[in-house]
Amino acid sequence: MQIEETPYTRLCSTKNILTVNGQFPGPTLRIRQGDTAIVNVHNKGKENITIHWHGVKQPRYPWSDGPEYITQCPIMPGKSFTQVIELSDEIGTLWWHAHSDWSRATVYGALIVYPKKGDSYPFPKPHAEVPIILGEWWKSDIQAVLSQFQRSGGDPNISDAYLINGQPGDLYECSKQDTFKLAVQHGKTYLLRMINNAMNNIMFFSIAKHQITVVGSDGSYTKPFKSDYIAISPGQTIDFLLEANQTPDHYYMAAKAYSSAPRIPFDPSTTTGIVQYSGNYAPSSQPIFPNNLPLFNDTKASTSFTGSLRSLSNKLVNFPLEIDTKLFFTLSINTLPCERNNTCAGPGGNRLAASVNNITFDIPHIDILEAYYNRIRGVYGDRFPSFPPLKFNYTASNLPVELQTPTRDRQVRVLEYDSNVEIVFQGTNLVAGIDHPIHLHGYSFYVVGWGIGNFDEKKDPSNYNLVDPPLMNTIAVPRNGWTTIRFKANNPGVWLMHCHLERHVSWGMEMAFIVKDGKRPGEQMLPPPPDMPQC
Repeated sequence: MQIEETPYTRLCSTKNILTVNGQFPGPTLRIRQGDTAIVNVHNKGKENITIHWHGVKQPRYPWSDGPEYITQCPIMPGKSFTQVIELSDEIGTLWWHAHSDWSRATVYGALIVYPKKGDSYPFPKPHAEVPIILGEWWKSDIQAVLSQFQRSGGDPNISDAYLINGQPGDLYECSKQDTFKLAVQHGKTYLLRMINNAMNNIMFFSIAKHQITVVGSDGSYTKPFKSDYIAISPGQTIDFLLEANQTPDHYYMAAKAYSSAPRIPFDPSTTTGIVQYSGNYAPSSQPIFPNNLPLFNDTKASTSFTGSLRSLSNKLVNFPLEIDTKLFFTLSINTLPCERNNTCAGPGGNRLAASVNNITFDIPHIDILEAYYNRIRGVYGDRFPSFPPLKFNYTASNLPVELQTPTRDRQVRVLEYDSNVEIVFQGTNLVAGIDHPIHLHGYSFYVVGWGIGNFDEKKDPSNYNLVDPPLMNTIAVPRNGWTTIRFKANNPGVWLMHCHLERHVSWGMEMAFIVKDGKRPGEQMLPPPPDMPQC
């Protein structure tokens, strides 16, 4: 992988963007379940970079996981880093992306995990497979967008377009000629591998006149279910089958943002591609547009789709029934005082922030993994709280302003090896209640329950799905609601957990787990490679 600046033209204007091997989106990596890939990343760009292999557990080897200042120092311009991508039980669609500043706006691509030789899909083999990657595009340089956002203390400038496979689609100016087109044959079935790399938006997606069948998500098979649309969080993948069973014509596939919070600015535009049937026929003068694309604020459509996901098998691997470690994490938008008596663009002239358990994460300047492995003191603390410091009505419509101010800190939560962990994520209505797609590095987790409002520890656990909960690595905690996940802490190392809305992680909605080594052979973190980047 060669990181380099490449000129790209979208929406009538050209700018240099960071790419991998000059491609946008970047190259698709294909690998079989359980295999190991070695990727040399050479940075020929002008800024620091890291690459994260999203959804790859990297057993005992967090050194190649990628998040900047958590498991590695960034790869500086002119430097290289050889990353080892070790797969275990992942199957289906994963992806890779930059994990430094906002570089993932253009540095991303698909990572497809095929069954082992001799194994087959748990559904009829499709005629063809096609990655469908959703993205966002700013006419401005993305680092300029980030700098302005960090300086102002307010929300970032919204994007100028959404993308399907790097193209805005023909509803945008100067885009008709390059609109992504999917050629299909009547009677054939296609496996579409969808990835949401939008920076700040959960997305709705639909194909005119066609139902789809969901068969996988986040590198795991699901029980098949039919749907007229998809709701997909940033970081999430959805595998679905498209049957080309309609009258031959041209049909739009379309995606637009789901935005649940009033007064939060977002780009309301729609990106499109075209499903084109082959054969001799006269197509409609305009491709047919889907009428099943939910409204931008349809929370029920978002939660209903995500709540329909189920594990394919009822025989769950490493599923914790007895819980050793119970954690309750509040997810909040916050405000901090503006520096030096200036006025910021956040509420009340303050600076917007975000937190987990009222802690806004303070990024170190040496990575936590190196500090942990080499026992370097003063880089982080190990007292991340199991519960928020204050208990209140988290989802009330009017909350006291004094609850908005978080603590800036750099604490991690230490987990014993092989402990069974349950986390309840509770969204709050501080400043603005909004969905939070939470991603955990180094693990997949089972989503056993969710709901709207405050979590009730006496009533809600009785409704948990302990039979076939979906195995995910990213889950959208609904606006002013809660979600419960479970996982077995059997992968030693340092592992980041964060919201996958880029503005929220920039504001500090992240934390890290340290999973201790086990005592038996094969339960210890492996040593670092010799070419780890230096800070």
